[in-house]
Amino acid sequence: MTETSPRPTIQHGNTILVRLPNNDLRSVKVEKNTLRFYHQKLGRKLVCEVGRRSSPSAEALPPEDTDATNELINDGEFVQPLTVEEIKALKQSGAHSSDIIQKQIENHANFNLKTEYSKEKYLKRKEAKYSKCFTTVEPTLFNVCEYWFEKDQFRIRDIRMDTLSQILNLANVRPGGRYLVVDDASGLIAAGVLTRLGGEGRLLAICDTESPPAFPVFTQMNFDQNVTKPLASLNWATSQKDYTPIVPPSELPSEEIRSERQKSRLKKRKAINDLLNNTREDLFAGEFNSLIIASEYDPMVIIERLYPYLAGSASIVVHSPYVQVVADLQAKLRNQPQYLFPSVTEGWLRRYQVI
Repeated sequence: MTETSPRPTIQHGNTILVRLPNNDLRSVKVEKNTLRFYHQKLGRKLVCEVGRRSSPSAEALPPEDTDATNELINDGEFVQPLTVEEIKALKQSGAHSSDIIQKQIENHANFNLKTEYSKEKYLKRKEAKYSKCFTTVEPTLFNVCEYWFEKDQFRIRDIRMDTLSQILNLANVRPGGRYLVVDDASGLIAAGVLTRLGGEGRLLAICDTESPPAFPVFTQMNFDQNVTKPLASLNWATSQKDYTPIVPPSELPSEEIRSERQKSRLKKRKAINDLLNNTREDLFAGEFNSLIIASEYDPMVIIERLYPYLAGSASIVVHSPYVQVVADLQAKLRNQPQYLFPSVTEGWLRRYQVI
């Protein structure tokens, strides 16, 4: 399992997550020891020392006693005589963000009247506005799921991390298992299954494209070949037993082979055809432990197509951002004896604050 764990250092070619001062997450690819991305406050090019582990930490200090109550504070432009033009001039002169913030504090008429909590809020707000610092975030499954949910939750079908953890738990995903997925959530489900498999087992993705599915989430996960080794894919046509794949010929008589280039091309065709046939045989052999569906298509049709390949007592997990879809599916499954105890659960759990 050591080779499948997240790498502790930033490597050349990795895609990492960067948290900006305003708490936004950005996805950046490392190229030649530098992180290149455009941001209005941070600039176009930022240098990152590749190979060094980054683990930012902060020490929590007890609050200082104060008699301030904020009752004497009056809001208005007169409390901050530092104008926008003066601040812009400081930024253009190359002044550090801490110097600009300190200048604002010195010119603030009511800063000393604030409570310690208000002062901390004021400083954080100014740091987010003027700071040019950024924090690298380890691209774990949790952080990548959070990044995609903030970026475009519709592309991952409104799957938050609590939803994804429930899906993987209900499907009983574990190393060495065999799993079928229909993933229209940009590869988030497949990424979660591969993370739990740890390079051991089988993951077969059914898609609606002739080529292997493009899972954008994999870009941030930085999977190596050991992790993605269990992954294979078929489209809906090739997943049918009575379908005969139409593929170009991979073998020719030796007298018709005119060049090494043609011979190499035939070898590649044969490898592709063999991979397709082996993947189909693997599907038809069945004995899959779970079927996970996160698709825009009718889940009942998908289940009827794929349930013959499931092992006994296998789990079927269906996610949809619309409750009516899973409610209708539950009603249909209850009328068929081969499906036991279909139930609907809430995908989003309540966030509790521990005090």
